[in-house]
Amino acid sequence: MDGILVQMLSRLEAELHQSTVRADDVRVRTLLHPDFEEIGRSGRCYSRDTVVAAMQNESQVVEVTADLYVATELRPGVALLTYRSALRQEDGSLARHTLRSSIWLLVGSNWLLRYHQGTAAAEIW
Repeated sequence: MDGILVQMLSRLEAELHQSTVRADDVRVRTLLHPDFEEIGRSGRCYSRDTVVAAMQNESQVVEVTADLYVATELRPGVALLTYRSALRQEDGSLARHTLRSSIWLLVGSNWLLRYHQGTAAAEIW
């Protein structure tokens, strides 16, 4: 189950890294739980509506590199996903290294992102 769970949740999480998905209000709202909350790498707190609006207003395409995904089922229908990420710069270097944690809830047959936190990290690659 852990292998299937990590594949499924990392795929859903990676969707939220893609510019085309981030610009799609309907898809983003489909992925985020109605009570979604985030603590960004800045330490600021964000609501679902704030995150959706911010994604809609992004003007720059950013390439996110992520790896070391680990999924832990906390109880049936509740999972913790952790991973590390960085932004790929035009010269190929990585910047804004971040350790990330997400809590996903199984609602019906769909996993929804309920909580996300990013913690600034030293260079990790």
